[in-house]
Amino acid sequence: MDTFAEMQTWGHEQVLFSHEPSCGYFGIIAIHDTTLGPALGGTRVWQYESTEAAIRDVLRLARGMTYKSAVAGLNLGGGKAVIIADPKRADRESLFRAHGRFVETLGGRYITAEDVGTSPTDMEFVKRETKHVAGLLNLSGDPSPVTGYGVYVGMKAAAKAKWGKDSLAGRTIAVQGAGKVAYYLMTHLKEEGARLVVADIDQEKVQRVVDELGATAVAPDAIYDVEADIFAPCALGGIINDDTIGRLKVEVVAGGANNQLGEMRHGREIEARGILYAPDYVINGGGVINVYGELQGWTMQRAKRKAQEIYDTILRVFSIAERDGIPSFEAADRLAEERIKSVAALKDMWVAGDR
Repeated sequence: MDTFAEMQTWGHEQVLFSHEPSCGYFGIIAIHDTTLGPALGGTRVWQYESTEAAIRDVLRLARGMTYKSAVAGLNLGGGKAVIIADPKRADRESLFRAHGRFVETLGGRYITAEDVGTSPTDMEFVKRETKHVAGLLNLSGDPSPVTGYGVYVGMKAAAKAKWGKDSLAGRTIAVQGAGKVAYYLMTHLKEEGARLVVADIDQEKVQRVVDELGATAVAPDAIYDVEADIFAPCALGGIINDDTIGRLKVEVVAGGANNQLGEMRHGREIEARGILYAPDYVINGGGVINVYGELQGWTMQRAKRKAQEIYDTILRVFSIAERDGIPSFEAADRLAEERIKSVAALKDMWVAGDR
């Protein structure tokens, strides 16, 4: 893999590779675009099969954060970090303090937060070494509640576009994943009267939503074959691919996972089958809204009000797609790119105090 070629292709500004041998820290921080503001993106801890897989993941996730912040109307760029380690590792202080030191070397160009395999407690360790961190305890903390709520309102917008009304009562939703975002999403769906089918490799998480929310459990691989109105991917990415598209028996795909499309062509293929796709980084933008709110001193209520705008943004994406005759994921990119270009085109002005 030619990392510089990948950076050039996707427009990344910077990639930092870091190692701290005392605690076995191997980290990669990718900054995609800082036109709109400092690059914000969580730190993911994962046992990648190879360094190349980790690089590919962090580059893709960082680019997604640029677009996510842009379509959400936030003054933030996009970045991401990955730490190559066991996410269930017990000795976490040294690992995350090492990470914080490398974040600090970027001088505020990158702000980190929690992501897959990390928690607000981990971010407290990062904070001991840098102020460029969010998602802290007693502040915004876990962004999952706002993310799940944003996916819920985005799903309602997709229902409005597909069926003419946004009610999800009586609809069958097949949810892949039963983690934090999926759990909060399903609580809203249950309250509205939707029928839930769920799958996850962690059976304890599955049992929780079966017991508390009345969901029907299926085997992890069987979730693609469930006859439902909506498929909600809420686990890892790349699950809309050559192996799964033909198995889907749904009319809408709308979920909280990042990078749901295996390749861009898969977005065209599902729409060719008549399946409406709510672009991932638009519908799951509640997390970055939550973290941005912490940086701005917002209350949780204000962050949720901002997340409600995902409803209108999803409808706008579908409107652009229809207007321009393009798939919804391309329409989302177009919306994000238009905002970035418009801000980049603004001319600098002299203000008092300039030298």
